[in-house]
Amino acid sequence: MPGGRYCGRFAPSPTGPLHFGSLLAAVASFLQARVRNGIWRVRIEDLDPPREAAGAAADILRTLEAFGLHWDGEVRYQGRRSPAYAAAVEKLADTGRLFPCACSRREIADRGIGGVDGPVYPGTCRNGLPPGRSARALRVRTDAALVSFSDGIQGPMSLDLERAVGDFVVYRADGLYAYQLAVVVDDAADGVTEVVRGADLLLSTPRQIHLQHLLDLPTPAYRHIPVAIDAAGCKLSKSAGAAALDRERPGTALWRALSFLGQRPAPELYAAPPAELWPWALAHWRIEKVPPRRTRAAGVG
Repeated sequence: MPGGRYCGRFAPSPTGPLHFGSLLAAVASFLQARVRNGIWRVRIEDLDPPREAAGAAADILRTLEAFGLHWDGEVRYQGRRSPAYAAAVEKLADTGRLFPCACSRREIADRGIGGVDGPVYPGTCRNGLPPGRSARALRVRTDAALVSFSDGIQGPMSLDLERAVGDFVVYRADGLYAYQLAVVVDDAADGVTEVVRGADLLLSTPRQIHLQHLLDLPTPAYRHIPVAIDAAGCKLSKSAGAAALDRERPGTALWRALSFLGQRPAPELYAAPPAELWPWALAHWRIEKVPPRRTRAAGVG
């Protein structure tokens, strides 16, 4: 990458064990970093303690190791990064881009129209809190920002943030920092030059680019791979009970992941151990072969 070494990352949430959908993002980001002789970092997104599963973070790291997905440097834990997020919030406040909000989710749902990620915030508190109300959260102004970028897999994207999302939360009512803020701060701190992740986060990217501009942080390149869905058309997820990866038989899932990502691994490598699969994958990885779709059935290859 111009100006520095390529750096990618994989950032799972410790809400349960890794499943096939998680593996896809790990494999794609890992291979993209390794074929560029770059750095591949792992970040545990433990921002939301009530949603965490006991022991999940350690289990995730053991699974990555069993699959031959070896990371560079120390693992970053977002739960230990509050001072960095607080500094970002302070900078946004100092530049007049934040405002306190008293609205509950119910109030926003009742007054907002549907957007790309739920009801669009209607701007109730943008010009001051209503009389008798106390702040619950902090929101960043979108001010009719039109964010455009070219995704390396999904193609050109453009989003009017104020119409599609509205002013969004960076500090939550429960006293936790929001994902959109944390991911921007940490990608910059880690020197991430390209983000390879699932297309379920494609519409989060304009919010993150908006924050990068406001915080004077670099914008990495983005590539969003298809999200794996089940026979009913639902995203594979921990909350929906997606099966955990089998650390005793990593070869089968790795071969399936490469197939899903359009790489067409050799049939004779099916169920081969990672030590045999990775050399083939590194020699043949072409991210342009990844299907430019937002979803894809988990069983295709």
